[in-house]
Amino acid sequence: MAHHSLKLYDFHVWANQKVFDRLKELSGDIYEKKIQSVFPSILKVMGHIYVVDNVWLEIISGKKFDEVYALGERLKEQMETKKIEEVETMFFDLSDRYKVFLNRTEDMEKALVLETPFAGRLETRLSELVQHVVNHGTYHRGNITAMLRQLGHPGVMTDYILYLYEKGNKS
Repeated sequence: MAHHSLKLYDFHVWANQKVFDRLKELSGDIYEKKIQSVFPSILKVMGHIYVVDNVWLEIISGKKFDEVYALGERLKEQMETKKIEEVETMFFDLSDRYKVFLNRTEDMEKALVLETPFAGRLETRLSELVQHVVNHGTYHRGNITAMLRQLGHPGVMTDYILYLYEKGNKS
């Protein structure tokens, strides 16, 4: 049976797709429209999710924080010029990289030690970091829903239970 972390990550990909589908239904300017909110635009939120997802994949793949931080800064700059279709492609290329990594990982409970200058040392498990990536995405998809409502548009429901219903609760 597949590890629960793989199912959680599949949910993350599913939920991101739901957001992209919703954004593409709306007028093109909604994605870049300036708004007084947690982020100044939906583009900025999507860019943030993408950059952080990349950073965590690099970290769980064994790269050092300093290298990964520099990558994150470069990606953040690149995101500023991307249209929604480009960002969607980037997200799903990244999700393919995650799936390759996670599917070839034999022990999702293996111990990892992280060192960051802002938080110090952390001993954790790979499964907990996958859960963090998913939770981080969920939090910011909630920001997007609130921003869409603030702009006069319905949000999109991306609750885990809806994913389970849609997937037929298959393992």
